[in-house]
Amino acid sequence: MSIKYDVIVVGAGHAGVEAGLAASRKGLKTLMLTINLDSIAFMPCNPSVGGPAKGIVVREVDALGGQMAKVIDKTHIQMRLLNTGKGPAVRALRAQADKIKYQSEMKSVLEQQDHLDILQGMVDELLIENDTVYGVKTNIGTEYLADAVILTTGTFLRGEIILGDLKYSSGPNHQMPSIKLADQLKALDFEIVRFKTGTPPRVNSKSINYDETEIQPGDDEVRAFSYETTEYITDQLPCWLTYTNEETHKIIDDNLHRSAMYSGMIKGTGPRYCPSIEDKIVRFNDKPRHQIFLEPEGRDTQEVYVQGLSTSMPEDVQRDMLRTIPGLEQANMMRAGYAIEYDAIVPTQLWPSLETKTIHNLFTAGQINGTSGYEEAAGQGLVAGINAANKVLGKDPLILSRTDAYIGVLIDDLVTKGTNEPYRLLTSRAEHRLLLRHDNADLRLTELGYKEGLISDERYTQFNDKKQAIEDEKKRLSEIRIKPNEKTQAVIEQRGGTSLKDGILAIDLLKRPEMDYTSIVEILGEDIQLHKEVVEQVEIQTKYAGYIEKSIAQVNKIKRMEEKSIPHNIDYDAIHSLATEARDKLKTVKPINLAQAARISGVNPADISILLVYLEQGKIARVNNHE
Repeated sequence: MSIKYDVIVVGAGHAGVEAGLAASRKGLKTLMLTINLDSIAFMPCNPSVGGPAKGIVVREVDALGGQMAKVIDKTHIQMRLLNTGKGPAVRALRAQADKIKYQSEMKSVLEQQDHLDILQGMVDELLIENDTVYGVKTNIGTEYLADAVILTTGTFLRGEIILGDLKYSSGPNHQMPSIKLADQLKALDFEIVRFKTGTPPRVNSKSINYDETEIQPGDDEVRAFSYETTEYITDQLPCWLTYTNEETHKIIDDNLHRSAMYSGMIKGTGPRYCPSIEDKIVRFNDKPRHQIFLEPEGRDTQEVYVQGLSTSMPEDVQRDMLRTIPGLEQANMMRAGYAIEYDAIVPTQLWPSLETKTIHNLFTAGQINGTSGYEEAAGQGLVAGINAANKVLGKDPLILSRTDAYIGVLIDDLVTKGTNEPYRLLTSRAEHRLLLRHDNADLRLTELGYKEGLISDERYTQFNDKKQAIEDEKKRLSEIRIKPNEKTQAVIEQRGGTSLKDGILAIDLLKRPEMDYTSIVEILGEDIQLHKEVVEQVEIQTKYAGYIEKSIAQVNKIKRMEEKSIPHNIDYDAIHSLATEARDKLKTVKPINLAQAARISGVNPADISILLVYLEQGKIARVNNHE
């Protein structure tokens, strides 16, 4: 027996849920298959969403019509805006999640979504004919047919849990791993890498002496990830800060031979930016202590996540480590930390649409592509879901540029450069981060989300009203001249500024670093009630106008290169002037345009010039042939 769908999503983690929702919201009959229905949108690692760069991705997912932001807004226990003392380019929201409520809310959203079926089942095999996927087969032999399949298998492919000298086959949180599907991907000649990640122990909150730790409260000002959120959670729970010490480090040093990481048992490459505690001690042995954050896993559980103590040490060593840390001397460990190894595909085997280059209509998203993090997974899942649906509908794929979004930076890094370790998104990876800010994700991407059918008419109208309000207020301030009278000088001096000698346009006065929009309104003696997001945009766009204009000029140059597309069937061997390394790299990555080609390691500017000449000559030849 076989059942027909338009799109099948394999996996229901953070990539899978966004993929399934995107495809079904575009009107396609979609099936989501997951090993365990109780683990939909599960957080196997830290119970949080957002942070530097990652928080911007969550807002981008929301601006494009995704779900993660809405769910965390409904279920968080704490919300903070990070880097408030720095410029707007690096600010980002971070929320502590109630992990059980997050799962429950996301599962409810999926269950209520039109055109989406959810089924518990293990996918063992992709059904493929003529290098095109046409469905999947489960471990009980049922076949489900579809025009496109999206793999979002997370860390389940040949997953193995490692704890001290113990190693056994398992997915995260002791669930069933996916073995046969991993075997098939190898048999299909996909290049596979072995990666590793890990978790820290969890302890019982009742056994923690919080008097020995430092409280870390949420922000007093209510905030949200989603542009649609109107109801805010105000009863926040604090996190707590403590530190390792020399005694902790000595226990780790004395037991390094029992660590799976240093005994040679772990073969996979771990994340550089989220190392285990034993790795920190070895690499940074001059540091007398390391931060440990105690993060509640929810309102209705006593489990506390010991952030910063990720480890694969044996259970008895973990207990000894915990007892040396202030506040945790009597801690009752509820779950031991562990490492997990898993298979991932080399992401240069993907097009920027996240479709595989060798198997048509097969898409992949999330940790299977070599990334780490719930937010990176959600961004990929959304793009894969949109593009799988577009492929079925005969529409062009959504390709996000590095100049459009952090999601664009993420996907371009993966498919152009690949990764030799679990990839983590950082603000430093974005060349144009002043344009890709936390505050303007909706201005950058809502139009695209609306064109893809994922943004409602009501929300799109509100978005256009906001855009117009920003432009109207900037125009108004550029037409008002402020005189250097007694009131003006008093307000400026109160803000620590220099008195005016002549009149000045209100918008130019706002450019001063010490002045803000409230100060300008006070000088003008006005009672203008603008939404805080409009005020925020007026301030940022005014104060950073010069830098933004320079960035836009650079972006326009890149966009001109992106407009120079490269045919999929180009014969690089016919371009004799190319360097051998460049030719090999171009044949492997198969860039879709000149801008992507220029970012490939081993392709230098001279190669790009040669390629450009070749492409232009080809256009001339085509024109002449047409004539």
